[in-house]
Amino acid sequence: MKLKSLLIANAVLLGSFALQAHAEDEAQLIKQGEYLSRLGDCMACHTVSGQGDYAGGLAIESNLGTIYSTNITPDKEHGIGNYSEQQFSDAVRKGVLPNGSRLYPAMPYPDYAKISDADMHALYVYFMKGVKPSSEQPPETDLSFPFSQRWGMRFWNWAFTSDKPFQPIGGASEEVNRGAYIVESLGHCGSCHTPRGLGMNEKALDSGDDQFLAGGSLNSWDVPSLRGLPRWSEQEIVDYLQTGRNDKAAVGGEMKSVIEHSSSHMTDADLKAIASYLKFLGGNPALQAYDVKKQQATEAKLTAAKGLSEGERLYIDNCGACHFVTGKGAPGIFPELDQATIVNAKDPGGLIHTILAGAQQPSTEKAPSTLAMPGFAKRLDDDQVAKLATFIRQGWSNNAPAVKKDQVAEVRKTLKGE
Repeated sequence: MKLKSLLIANAVLLGSFALQAHAEDEAQLIKQGEYLSRLGDCMACHTVSGQGDYAGGLAIESNLGTIYSTNITPDKEHGIGNYSEQQFSDAVRKGVLPNGSRLYPAMPYPDYAKISDADMHALYVYFMKGVKPSSEQPPETDLSFPFSQRWGMRFWNWAFTSDKPFQPIGGASEEVNRGAYIVESLGHCGSCHTPRGLGMNEKALDSGDDQFLAGGSLNSWDVPSLRGLPRWSEQEIVDYLQTGRNDKAAVGGEMKSVIEHSSSHMTDADLKAIASYLKFLGGNPALQAYDVKKQQATEAKLTAAKGLSEGERLYIDNCGACHFVTGKGAPGIFPELDQATIVNAKDPGGLIHTILAGAQQPSTEKAPSTLAMPGFAKRLDDDQVAKLATFIRQGWSNNAPAVKKDQVAEVRKTLKGE
C-alpha cells in the first residue's frame, strides 16, 4: 500500500510539474505573440480609439472604396474565437476566411505569407488567449460592383501573390537577414513603399527585385524609397523608427501610426536589424547633388529680409521660427526642409497637407514629448499656400516643381475637419 501511495503521489507531482511547465510555455508564447503582433502592426488597423483592442471598425480608404477592418478578438460570435490554428493561418497568410470568403489586400496577406510557422503559432496563441474578447460588430465593407464580388480575389491572388516562404539572402549577415524577415513579412513595409502595378498589386515582394521598397504613392502622398536611405545613418533610421524623429526628419502621414503602434515597441536589436537591411539594399542614389551656393544664397536673402518674394515672406512669417533661415530646423526637434523627401516629392500633396493641417509627433517610450506643428489652413488661402510651398520646394538646395493653387484646393477638400 505504501508503494502504491508513493507511486500515486509521484504521478500527481509529475502531473503538477507538467501543468506548470505547460502554463509557463503558454505564457511565453502569449508574450512572444504579443510582440509579433507589434511587429505586424495589427493594432493600427484593427483598433479604433475608444473601443477595445483589436475590435475592428477602422475605415480604410482605398481606390476601390472604404474597407472596414474586422474584429480579431477571440469573441466567438463577432471575432475569430472559433478559428482553428490552420484557419487563422489561412486568413493571415492567404487572405482566405473559414467560410471560403476572400479578404481584400488592404489586409497585407501577400506580405504576411512569409511569416514562419513558429511565429504564426505564437500569434495564434496570443490572439486566442492573450486578447480580451469583444462583442463589437464593425461595419460591413460594401464596395460597388464589381469589387463587391470577393470571389474574384481568387484570380488576383493567383496572379499577384506567392506562397513561397521567406528566403534568407545568401552571403548576408544574420542581422541583415533578421531585418529582411521583419521588413518582408510581419513589417509589410512593401505594402506602402513598393510601387503598385495596374492590378493595384505590389510590383515586388522581396529584395530579389529592385522595385521592392523603391517608393510609391498612398492617398496622394509620395511614399519614399527605402533602398539604402543614403542621407541617413543606421542610427538615424533606428531613431526615426523608435521615436518618430531623428536629426533630419519627423514622422508624418500614415507613418505616424506605424511608429506609434509598431516600431516604437520593437527591441533595439530588431530595429538595428531593419536599419542594417535597408542600408544593405542600396540602389537609392542621393536625392540630388547638394548645391552649397544655392543654399547659402537662400539663407543670405532670408537673413537680410530684403526684396523678398511673397513665398519667402510667408516662410519668414510662418515657418522661420522653427525651421530657421538655413532650412535645417533643429536636430531631433524640428525637421530639415533642405533636401527633405517630402519637400522634393514629385507629388507635393504631402507637403501641402502638412502646411494646411499641421503635424504632431507620436509619444513613444524613448521620446514621450509630443511636439506639434500648427496647421495653417485657416490662416493662409490656397494661393498663399501654393507660393509658400513653391518657395520651400525651390529654396536652399531643393529643386522641385512649383505648386499650383488648384493643387492646394484639392488637398484642402480632404482635410475633414483636421
